[in-house]
Amino acid sequence: MADVEFSATGVRIERWTRSLTNAGQVIVKDGRVALLTSNGREIDSAPLGTVSAGKRWFAAADSAIARVNGVRYRLTMGQRSHLRDGAAPVSRFLEVLGSTGGRRG
Repeated sequence: MADVEFSATGVRIERWTRSLTNAGQVIVKDGRVALLTSNGREIDSAPLGTVSAGKRWFAAADSAIARVNGVRYRLTMGQRSHLRDGAAPVSRFLEVLGSTGGRRG
């Protein structure tokens, strides 16, 4: 089993203007991206190659837009993440998607 490539907790996950969770998780592991609620229930997941993500110029520094299975989510990651290199969570998430075959968009 592969190591977790990215994991962030305390993530606010929104679909349009509706908040799905204020303390969710974003996990990139075994070639999949998973969005989870605070109690571990899956909101959505997809293979890395089908997920696109990016930052909008007008968005806050701690948020990104991800398209998973054709559904657009806004992810606000704040500072809580399990990163070894000290990078900002959003930057690291986008880097992992780009380096593993995910699409930047």
